[in-house]
Formats: sequence, C-alpha cells, structure tokens
Amino acid sequence: MTEIRMTEHQEQTTAVVRERVPVHDLPQFFGRALTQAMAAAQAQGHHPTGPPFSLYHGMPTDAVDVEAGFPVDGPIADVDGVTASSLPAGRVVEATHVGPYDTLPQTYEEVVAFMKEQGLTPSSDMWEVYLSDPEQEPDPATWRTQIFWPAT
Repeated sequence: MTEIRMTEHQEQTTAVVRERVPVHDLPQFFGRALTQAMAAAQAQGHHPTGPPFSLYHGMPTDAVDVEAGFPVDGPIADVDGVTASSLPAGRVVEATHVGPYDTLPQTYEEVVAFMKEQGLTPSSDMWEVYLSDPEQEPDPATWRTQIFWPAT
C-alpha cells in the first residue's frame, strides 16, 4: 500500500519545455526536455532547486499536454523552446510510488480511491517528481516517484 496524504505545496519557479506528446514518445520527450531546460537555466545563471518533474495538463489519453523540467532558483527568459513556468501552490494529495514507471498507473488508482474516500475533487493538472536517476539506480524496482495532485 502506498502512503497517501494531504499536504500544502509551495509555489516553485520552473524552467520547462511544454509540448503535446504521444504517450508512447514520453521517454524521448523527457530526455530532450530535461537536457534543454537544464542548459537554458544554467546559461542564464540559474540552478536547479530540486529534482526533475513532469506536469500533466489533463488526463493522458493517446497524447498528453505535458511540461518537463526543473524547479529553479529564479525566473528564466524564454529561449530555444524552454519557458518559465511554475508548480502551483495549494493543497495537494501526495503519494510516493516505488517501482518502475510502467507501474505508476496502479499508484494513481490508489490516489483516486483516496480522493473519493475523502470527498475530494481532483484538479485537471497533476505532476510527478522523479527522485531516482535511472542512470545511477539501474534497478527499476527501487525507483521513487512522487505524485502531486491538487484537490479541493
């Protein structure tokens, strides 16, 4: 069972690449977007203040409106497909998924069940923070991903 709880999230300034991406192309998009976002932030003298994330605008279907990048220590100027954005402040349902990315849907099902039990209405947006670097931790069973889903 996944630990699921309500928390208050503070707004975070981010550097991101935002695109509408076919779900099967997400791994390639993430690799490209994270590289671009890091390079643009560093070129402007900014540094990441946390791990990489992806923010989903709406529920994924065959394609999803997604932004991927890093929280950074100050707003960046838009350049080469990288834009300034933010992770929103407010009440969120938070869960930590342990395991490979392809098992994330099970954790999302647990989060949805938690929201129903609590009488919460989920936002159309949600985000994932990737606490594990697959290059440093090659065993997918150990990967940790935080899920944040605003709810009222």
